[in-house]
Amino acid sequence: MSAPKGNQFWKARTKHGRDKIFASADLLWEACLEYFQWVEDHPLFEYKSYLFKGVPVQDQIPKMRAMTIQGLCLFLDVEDRTWREWRINEDFYPVIARAEKVIYMQKFAGAAADMLNANIIARDLGLKDTAAHEHTSPDGSLAHKGIDCSKLSTEALTEILRVAD
Repeated sequence: MSAPKGNQFWKARTKHGRDKIFASADLLWEACLEYFQWVEDHPLFEYKSYLFKGVPVQDQIPKMRAMTIQGLCLFLDVEDRTWREWRINEDFYPVIARAEKVIYMQKFAGAAADMLNANIIARDLGLKDTAAHEHTSPDGSLAHKGIDCSKLSTEALTEILRVAD
């Protein structure tokens, strides 16, 4: 049986919607600090085997764990979408910006110190080496004349190469 038409039972609720996960930016920052500390306290381990005085030994070697926004969201028990929404909230933006800088700098420093895989971290941080490629005729004449060959027709290119010979 459905509720009668025109009912206003919803007004009897003591509150509407769920509580905010973080009531203030300060509480969010405290939770971010907990994540940063958790990452430091829980390194990844690599197992190395070697011989010590002729006896095979296997050791656990702690490795730096990279901080990530996704890892932070998982730790905070929030969706990535919620993090993006906080980024545009004027109350939470300063905390979000600071947390993202901490994560960026931790990954950058870890890669620079060869504690994290530099190739993976560079891609994640959007860092890349760029190389300019110039296409010129064998004698280099097109480069000096500033001709953009990509915009020329086949006929025009054929004529330019004929004259260059």
